[in-house]
Amino acid sequence: MVFVAGLQVQPGSGKVTRTDVARYAGVSTAVVSYVINGGPKPVAAATAARVREAIKVLQYQPNATARALTMGSARLLGMIVPDSTNPYFAELTDAIAQVAAARGYALLAANSRTDAETERQNTLSLVSRQVDAIILATVLSPSEVAAMPVQGIPRVLIDQSSTVHGVPTVSTDFEQGAVAGVQHLIGHGHRDIAILVGRDIDPSRVDPRHNGWKTALRDAGLTEGPVEFTDFTRQGGYEATRRLLERPKRPTAIFASSDLLAVGALLALHEADLSIPDDIAVVSFDGTSESEFSWPPLTTVRQSINLIAEAAVRAALSSDDSEGKAQLLATELIIRRSCGC
Repeated sequence: MVFVAGLQVQPGSGKVTRTDVARYAGVSTAVVSYVINGGPKPVAAATAARVREAIKVLQYQPNATARALTMGSARLLGMIVPDSTNPYFAELTDAIAQVAAARGYALLAANSRTDAETERQNTLSLVSRQVDAIILATVLSPSEVAAMPVQGIPRVLIDQSSTVHGVPTVSTDFEQGAVAGVQHLIGHGHRDIAILVGRDIDPSRVDPRHNGWKTALRDAGLTEGPVEFTDFTRQGGYEATRRLLERPKRPTAIFASSDLLAVGALLALHEADLSIPDDIAVVSFDGTSESEFSWPPLTTVRQSINLIAEAAVRAALSSDDSEGKAQLLATELIIRRSCGC
């Protein structure tokens, strides 16, 4: 218990106010605000030290909402991903949180569970919390994204190649990355290359990795191999590969459009007593840590998570006019054992 101007104050109770800190330090509440916010007026070193000591003794916690109203910024970024259990989104969220923290911002992340209505509710919730910007891996159509009532809060789209009017996009060049992965399989002599593609809730959208697979085969003068659409999960990859193996002619290679799909494919291939890569080679897309610790380790097209995080946060906090522009980042082919190298 601490006595401030004859009143009992319980440190850490959550009831300590800025006025209590001011009384304890023998200063005005304005001076306490200057010390906490780093301005706008300077405070003498000795006075600032007394205020910080008062804050420490009383265990004062500034009210973030009130501070945001005073400063005009919550110093808070929002983020929405379709599947927070997916290693790619988990690693990307962590990277964005680190970049945001280095700029003095906290990150509030939400999971839409690949559901359009949940994403809308997540967006409205972040808007109500007065975040400074929202970084969004959307499952909505461009028109639905544009129509969301975000009250002027800037948004940045990630994990997609298409653009939305008024919303900058920072993403991977999925199509060219897929071209590189499939070309690598072609370089191993494969002529019958299947693809596992995640389903999109909007059937009119074509995954650019699917386009990249087509492009690589066409450029090599090859016919398109079998296509299996499935959920972007390990189970989805497993079931899709089981279907591939039931076909009259088994492909000699699989290009999986995510690491999760590839991990599911590996299990199905192991259960069928097929050797990887001797019987069927596998190349995946994402480059998460999961690809490194699978068996065999996956050759994968790695997305530049750190570069995406840096670019997304920079775009979210930028005042530049970047409406509708798409920044597509290059991928890197990571060679491991699953391709035959």
